[in-house]
Amino acid sequence: MPYEPVAIIAIFAFAYSVLAARFERSLINGAVVFMGFGVAMGPMGLGFLEINATGGDFRTIAEITLALVLFVDASQADLGVLSKSRRIPQRLILIGLPLTILLGFGIGVLVFADLSLIGVAILATILAPTDAALGKAVVTNENVPVEVREGLSFESGLNDGVCVPVFLTFLAVATLGSNEQHEYGLLIKLLVEELGIGAVVGAGLALVGAYVVRLCRGAGWTTQSWLQIPVIALAIGCFATAQALHGSGFIAAFVGGLVFGGLIRTGKHELVRPAEGVSDVFALVTWVIFGVAIVGQALHGFTWEVVVYSVSSLTVVRILPVLLSLIGIALDTPEKLFIGWFGPRGLATCVFAVMVIDSGIPGAETIVSTAVCTIFLSVLAHGISARPFAILLARNETRPKGVTQSE
Repeated sequence: MPYEPVAIIAIFAFAYSVLAARFERSLINGAVVFMGFGVAMGPMGLGFLEINATGGDFRTIAEITLALVLFVDASQADLGVLSKSRRIPQRLILIGLPLTILLGFGIGVLVFADLSLIGVAILATILAPTDAALGKAVVTNENVPVEVREGLSFESGLNDGVCVPVFLTFLAVATLGSNEQHEYGLLIKLLVEELGIGAVVGAGLALVGAYVVRLCRGAGWTTQSWLQIPVIALAIGCFATAQALHGSGFIAAFVGGLVFGGLIRTGKHELVRPAEGVSDVFALVTWVIFGVAIVGQALHGFTWEVVVYSVSSLTVVRILPVLLSLIGIALDTPEKLFIGWFGPRGLATCVFAVMVIDSGIPGAETIVSTAVCTIFLSVLAHGISARPFAILLARNETRPKGVTQSE
């Protein structure tokens, strides 16, 4: 095993961690810095890092990172606020997400003459889910109205898992071929299995885990150092168990986090904080590898069609469905536009893109190049705009707090 890449990434992680507060107060922070470091150190830059990230290796790292982020974010969700503003994520998932896939499909058909219809459908689905990790700068910023923060956080937690069965169905059709009737049957079967198994596994393990943690803490059977482990182990356990049972590990992680956070009221922060730190480290490694091994290789595929579709995906394909889905919700126009703009693409799209690479389907190179281009632009655009847009929204915030459906 070459130790040079490990040493370089470790030194970078140390440097960023001691300067994190300063980075977070600037426009350039988080994934922007991580990915930029990977590109600069990789073959396209100085050449100090040469990481041969196989599909399986990178996919595993990205999946575990996403599972940790989903569990941690969900466990810290304010369920009281969410119960009052639940219409926002409900509309975004039930109306906005399907419209996003449909609009992405329509634009893809117009832009990519060489991609098959099923290839365009795969691409539209890959770029539909938003990223909880990249959206962290927004959902933790107190300048953003709390109902908007909770709505975005809940949406990003659920849409990853909802897109999984849709993506797998399209991928299966592209790989094996299928008649229309079988496609619908396969989609329904995967939806029920992925979502149902994921939700049951996540809720069940979190229920048991929360009870055991409360029991052992109350009896004094654990120690302060070992209390840093349960949330990390439970998050990975929810994800891996659901995946092993052919369910959605992402849904399991998110539902598990919601249940665990709702049951643990006392001392929750000290339990969750170590897991948040571990997820940050995993995110750093994931984005550095992405910059080194994926971005550089995909740059030659950034054709004008790829760039046009990527820009469209981050703007009209996201914003228009959000505006349509939030009709009738008592939000100001700047708040709706804010929600529409902050739909960053990241870890889930990475995982899906790697699965496309492994599948070898026709048009895979175009699909992956477009996904990488969209992620690259998203990391830059959303990372740089998060803080100033949040401050601008706070200045324009004049309405009373709380979201209700208009009469």
